[in-house]
Amino acid sequence: MRVGAHESIQGGFHRAVERAVADGCASVQIFTKAPQIWREPVVTEADAERFRSSRKAAGMGPVVVHASYLINTCSASPSTRAKAAAALAAEARRCDLLEADFLVFHPGSPGDLGDDAGIALTAESVRAALEASRSVGILVENTAGQGKGIGWRFEQLASIIELAGGGDRLGVCIDTCHAFAAGYALSSAAEAAALFDGIDGLLGPGRVRALHLNDARSGRGSRVDRHALIGKGEIGLEPFRWIVNAARFADVPGIVETPIAKGETYAAEVAALAALVKRSSR
Repeated sequence: MRVGAHESIQGGFHRAVERAVADGCASVQIFTKAPQIWREPVVTEADAERFRSSRKAAGMGPVVVHASYLINTCSASPSTRAKAAAALAAEARRCDLLEADFLVFHPGSPGDLGDDAGIALTAESVRAALEASRSVGILVENTAGQGKGIGWRFEQLASIIELAGGGDRLGVCIDTCHAFAAGYALSSAAEAAALFDGIDGLLGPGRVRALHLNDARSGRGSRVDRHALIGKGEIGLEPFRWIVNAARFADVPGIVETPIAKGETYAAEVAALAALVKRSSR
């Protein structure tokens, strides 16, 4: 697995690559803008070229962009929904400029519109983002199931992909904490294998294009999204041991988003996952 972490772009996009290298990452996730504001940044060709060059020089694996937290593609408010669709399309265009591999987004909450309407509206925004961009893969992330949000059942992710056209650029990002909080069994290697076999059965093999590797502070089925350090939460180490060694994920970015202390880096978390990798004997 291409284990990596979410790194800051403070100082320029290229600085995220430098931080990822220092943390021992083989992949990296970034924001392309402040995640809690609507204003869209101007990314110059010079900015993008410096990032692309830094990535190439470092031999950095897949680059994942996480979309703004404000994006709610199925909001019951038409104006918010329109802003979200425009923002997702803008994110996709920036990904193309940076030559990022994947754009991950949360499908959001339809409120009283209901799940079916939320799924259809989200798929509509995904289709628009695909049309607005050239090459970036767009990945729907599973959620913990808080409130009236959609995406906490894998069947919902499958429906979004189907309604968005089912093309090769579409896939999912599975967050381990979210899956566990949503009620899926994920406390042993056998449960991890069964979970991803089930996802492949619903979506088809190869739709899991990225993973968020996070332990969970709250119990299974809590529907509460609270990340914990790897092996320090309710999930435990064994599922992560299976994930990082699974052949199906050999080239998949596994991104750590665990709650490190202020001023610390993800080096220890990346190392903890690397220590679980089985080394072949010679």
